[in-house]
Amino acid sequence: MECIFCKISSGELPTQIITETPHSIAFLDAFPLTKGHTLVIPKNHNEKIQHLSAEENLDLFSTVHKVISKVDKLTGATLMAAHNGKEAGQEIPHVHIHLVPRSSNDSGGPIHCLFDSTLNVSDSETNEIFEKLRD
Repeated sequence: MECIFCKISSGELPTQIITETPHSIAFLDAFPLTKGHTLVIPKNHNEKIQHLSAEENLDLFSTVHKVISKVDKLTGATLMAAHNGKEAGQEIPHVHIHLVPRSSNDSGGPIHCLFDSTLNVSDSETNEIFEKLRD
């Protein structure tokens, strides 16, 4: 079965489109966390950002750049979030970027509120991770 975002990008499901490009579409979230909660998705189905072509990635984040300035005008601050894979909290397995207008009284909190505690990592573990991640 085709995913809901594929149905939106193909026009099969109606939505409130904010902007559209050859590879991306931005629209209001049907289940907003705050007023103006927007999603930006690639039109082609990919589960993770690293699966996008370079052209799709550039288009997606150029669209995010364009739309975030509009969303930011609603409250003066915007949370940008992408859950990259099921284990990261991605509920729909299609790349999507959340643009959530934020305010000091919205109860959202900073990113560290997502986790129960701060992780203690030794210097040797940090260096090992650094070596794995760097070019």
